[in-house]
Amino acid sequence: MSVNKLILGDNLEILKTIEPDSVDLIYLDPPFFSNRNYEVIWGDEGEVRSFQDRWAGGVDHYIAWLKERVTEMHRILKPTGSIFLHCDWHANAYIRVDILDKIFGYDNFRGEIIWQRTNAHNDAKKKLAVISDTIWYYSKSNKYTYNPIYSELTDKYKNDFYRFEDKRGQFRLGDLTAPNTRNGESGSPWKDINPTNKGRSWAVPNNIVEQIAGKEAVKQLTVQQKLDLLLANDYIVFSKNNIPSVKRYLDNSNGTMLGDVWTDIVNVQGASKERIGYPTQKPEALLERIILMASNEGDTVLDPFVGGGTTIAVAEKLNRKWIGIDQSVQAVKVTEFRLQNQLGLLAISSPYTVLLHKYDYDKLRNENAFEFESWIVRQFGGVPNAKQRGDMGLDGKAADGAPIQVKRSDNIGRNVIDNFLSAVQRSDKKLFDKNIAAKLPIGYIIAFSFGKGAVEEVARLSNKENIIIKLITVESIIPIAVKPAITVSINELSIDAKRVRKIEFIAAGQSENGIEFYSWDFAYNASNGFKPQVLLDKEGKQIYSFKTGTHNIAVKVVDNNGLENIETIRLKINGAVEREAKNPA
Repeated sequence: MSVNKLILGDNLEILKTIEPDSVDLIYLDPPFFSNRNYEVIWGDEGEVRSFQDRWAGGVDHYIAWLKERVTEMHRILKPTGSIFLHCDWHANAYIRVDILDKIFGYDNFRGEIIWQRTNAHNDAKKKLAVISDTIWYYSKSNKYTYNPIYSELTDKYKNDFYRFEDKRGQFRLGDLTAPNTRNGESGSPWKDINPTNKGRSWAVPNNIVEQIAGKEAVKQLTVQQKLDLLLANDYIVFSKNNIPSVKRYLDNSNGTMLGDVWTDIVNVQGASKERIGYPTQKPEALLERIILMASNEGDTVLDPFVGGGTTIAVAEKLNRKWIGIDQSVQAVKVTEFRLQNQLGLLAISSPYTVLLHKYDYDKLRNENAFEFESWIVRQFGGVPNAKQRGDMGLDGKAADGAPIQVKRSDNIGRNVIDNFLSAVQRSDKKLFDKNIAAKLPIGYIIAFSFGKGAVEEVARLSNKENIIIKLITVESIIPIAVKPAITVSINELSIDAKRVRKIEFIAAGQSENGIEFYSWDFAYNASNGFKPQVLLDKEGKQIYSFKTGTHNIAVKVVDNNGLENIETIRLKINGAVEREAKNPA
């Protein structure tokens, strides 16, 4: 499966389609067992259908449901890959013993991360407050990607530990030996100091050696030569007892090394800029730490429970490839809009695709012709032509080898049949005659619909000349729907002393499939794309204030199929509020 995809659907079925050993890192934040009474968060039909019988059998039913999904995740992880499973105390013991230890193996347990997501509240006066979540960390084998993690240094830590200063800046003193005895250079004396007398060995900081003399010096110099180099460059200090220490500077510090208790990442608060209105939204800092710790740039990250889209948004920022899956239309579309908000802000941004249950008829009709031809041929199970010219109008071959022609239009006429028949004969006369003799199709024409003339000519060829041409509608290959309609009305509510206007916008979407939500961009710029300030609006009503000038507003409506439409509004505010026509004369 290609990566950088948002996929709408049941994650179990989609996981089964992903190739083995193809994913580097999996983070999953499934519905907690404690959420069994209120886990329907988005409230759309896909989510309700998925969860309606989840809890029928209690915790055993929940564990069985999760276990079959984790089994597939183990299959698609690379041998060097890792999985992080986010849960709470209600089921964390069951998840470790009955799922992770059995599937990944006890020996591949890498840690139990305790994330303090909140502080104790008033109920802590009556009982022990639960303020943390568990994140189980397992690898697929004993060879796995791991990058050390650090937290930022507090001012108190800096003042307490980096107490010294010289021309290079603040520094602390670090040990130059390690608590073990080695033979050879690491245990040999230097400056009449023999570390093995105290059961230790030299531990030279190669990163400092590299800063001074380069990477080759680290490989070529002996331990004693490295110590000489550090001393000559004023990196070593001797105590009164002739014990050497190395200067470690604040500017070169990565922070404080972290273990399995994380107390420095704050949960998403009501006033946070990250907040999108998703109740169990996880902070970007949490996912950033996990992704940096267990993957490298270019690796593939999978989140099978996309939710609010934090994993995907962070993976994109960190230059990872990604796959996101959710059964909720709203989860997939909100994540897509989060990615659109990031587009242009990142030094690196990657193309991605969104796979829904149905495809937008208008969008397909207006797609780049060659891209559409190649795509629909593959969807049909065929192989598209690599070249655009010199193919006699044939766009690929079906699984049986017969030619395919694609027409990105409706009501295809008889002339297309005539031209196709001629092209097939000229392209491969031997195959053409063979298929006629075997009463097999000599080719396939794919289009959005076919006119009466085309249908009648295909029937005549079959009946009179034994020539079989198959007419295939796009909708018979992939499901198609018409995108929702949208209208927007505006009402001026007030004006203050500085002539700032408060305006109410009311959007109304229409779709036979039902409307899911609206998103709003109050500083819309067509060249920059849709970048909503309001990601999730269930009602379609917003109040916004505008200063004097011209303002462009865009609102998107999303229906139950995940299809969308956009309405743009151009307001001119001076002495009055004027809504300009879309195409003014």
